[in-house]
Amino acid sequence: MYNYFLPDEYVKDIFHIRPEALKDKGIKGVITDLDNTLVAWDRPDATPEIIEWMKSMEDAGIQVTIVSNNNELRVKEFCDPLGIPFICNARKPMRKSFQKALSTMNVRKEEVVVIGDQLLTDILGGNRKGLHTILVVPVATSDAAITKFNRKIERRIMAGLKSRGLIKWEE
Repeated sequence: MYNYFLPDEYVKDIFHIRPEALKDKGIKGVITDLDNTLVAWDRPDATPEIIEWMKSMEDAGIQVTIVSNNNELRVKEFCDPLGIPFICNARKPMRKSFQKALSTMNVRKEEVVVIGDQLLTDILGGNRKGLHTILVVPVATSDAAITKFNRKIERRIMAGLKSRGLIKWEE
């Protein structure tokens, strides 16, 4: 059961995920979470660094789709100025939103990575769909109310993963 929560990779932030490395692995699409993965959950727009990262993916021919459990207004206001497709109210870790993103990008699951900051939503959902998952450190130290609850559960899962020798990174 713990394997469902185990990411394939762990990096400090999305800036450690380079388009060249993804292309070398045959990746053509990125499904990424929004809140506390790309920007703080209470930040309405993209930072210049995020805009540059998105452009580097586009320049490399890698499609990016944001899949968020947040509401349409929040996700649309972030994505529309960037011209990034999105799926809101995604109900992660349910598989349906991940399948919709694959269909929208017209890529196979072997050609996609899922990037997110939460084990209970992003990593579990991506793993259940058989996608390559990358866990990032949350960009903000604060969380929305529901995420605070999830983080408590995640700490217990992380402890279980660590005690079983399944994680090799430092917290």
